[in-house]
Amino acid sequence: MNAFDRNSASKPNEPAVLHYGDGEYAVLKAGAFVLCAVTGAKIPLEALRYWDPINQEAFAGPQQALTRWQDRNPKP
Repeated sequence: MNAFDRNSASKPNEPAVLHYGDGEYAVLKAGAFVLCAVTGAKIPLEALRYWDPINQEAFAGPQQALTRWQDRNPKP
């Protein structure tokens, strides 16, 4: 399975479980969305563009990804 798998249509109200890689993700459990690690917002799989493969987290957009990075890398 990959980002273009269409099995998510059969489970429109369930979150998907993904494994985030570098530049792609694998669908481990079909679903229609994942939750943003910062805001908790639902992100439809077709709109998912930002994730962290090291910490296995998804982000709703670049601002949320930056916020998480700043939280993990505080200024000295």
